[in-house]
Amino acid sequence: MAEVKVFPLSCAVQNYAWGKIGLDSEVAKLVTSSDPLAVIEPDKPYAELWMGTHPKGDAVIRDNRISQKTLGQWIMDHSGCLGSKVKDYFHGQLPFLFKVLSVNIALSIQAHPNKELAVKLHAQFPEHYPDSNHKPEMAIALTPFEGLCGFRPVEEIIRFLKNVPEFYALIGCAAAEELENSVGDSHRVSEALKKCFTRMMNCEKKVFVDQLNMLVKRISEKAAAGEDTQQSNGDLLLRLHSQFPGDIGCFSIYFLNFIKLKPGEAMFLGANEPHAYLNGDCIECMACSDNTVRAGLTPKYIDVNTLCEMLSYIPASASSKIFPLVQDLSDPCVSVYDPPVPDFSVLRIQVPSSVKQYTVSSIDSASILVVIKGDAVASSAAALSEMTITRGSVLFISANECVSLDISSREGMLLFRACCLL
Repeated sequence: MAEVKVFPLSCAVQNYAWGKIGLDSEVAKLVTSSDPLAVIEPDKPYAELWMGTHPKGDAVIRDNRISQKTLGQWIMDHSGCLGSKVKDYFHGQLPFLFKVLSVNIALSIQAHPNKELAVKLHAQFPEHYPDSNHKPEMAIALTPFEGLCGFRPVEEIIRFLKNVPEFYALIGCAAAEELENSVGDSHRVSEALKKCFTRMMNCEKKVFVDQLNMLVKRISEKAAAGEDTQQSNGDLLLRLHSQFPGDIGCFSIYFLNFIKLKPGEAMFLGANEPHAYLNGDCIECMACSDNTVRAGLTPKYIDVNTLCEMLSYIPASASSKIFPLVQDLSDPCVSVYDPPVPDFSVLRIQVPSSVKQYTVSSIDSASILVVIKGDAVASSAAALSEMTITRGSVLFISANECVSLDISSREGMLLFRACCLL
């Protein structure tokens, strides 16, 4: 019998406390759409759907022609499915982890190490940094999505220092002046920015809690009186404080860009880029790693000194943080998010309602396909039989295999496909 190379997956759900609750969660909705027998608990958070081979959530193959195996086990036995370039470059491993996230409350102020730092951190603190890989990642909005990403233009930070006295009190006169005097010299800006951010993150707890309480009280009173609190980012500050009262991370909104993504827009988070997801649902793709350095807005392990040392102190506009989507010239239904790392790319496949037959083309990489909208009967020479796919279905496609879709839904289809375009 010919080897099966295209098959459906049953993927791990992570119930982290920050996830959206019950069927408010896109993760929960996708799970129930693809599996009517799935039980969603109405009071439980559904934070992440993991589509890949990470040992904390290795997908299970749903195909009775393949003996009960996880995807990771199957790839180990059939490493040719990765494609020759990917197999050699990534030593027989699937290089990416594909996810859906549903964010209800803020994730930590964090960054991910580059490979060199990841090796060092893993050797020193394996309980906190569980592998030696880097973790670049990309978030693609499925619903309106909010996050913090990268340092703001220095002029914006200086304006907050002038308009938010409590923020100024944490930074101090000398560091604030140094930042203001550095404008126009990128090297001096980075040094001054690092000094300001490090001073804030290392501020004595009683001092920053007192200043935060004063700020929250002042903004609340202004808001109650109907005054504009925009100059102090008031709404966001009050929201974060309600989720993490007394947390130094609340002040990070004055350093980091507040990004609002529309569905389909993306942001890429390279090594040492400070960020935090705040709210919404997204597709996420990353290198297969679990290394995160955190310093606020979290009950998890905090490593302030490592974070302050590793960050890229390069100010940039919020608009520059929205990652471009490039049209595939060979297929009008395909657009590509192609970040500057070898580990992964993501294809968005949007098939209009007028198209009833569509072929997911072959590429020289293993890929994972998730259905966000629409229904179809999928077939391929490698599948050897037809499969019904619907919203929430996840397929593994071996390298150099194509999949034909006989589309039954009136609204067309929306699919995302993670792969490795070496």
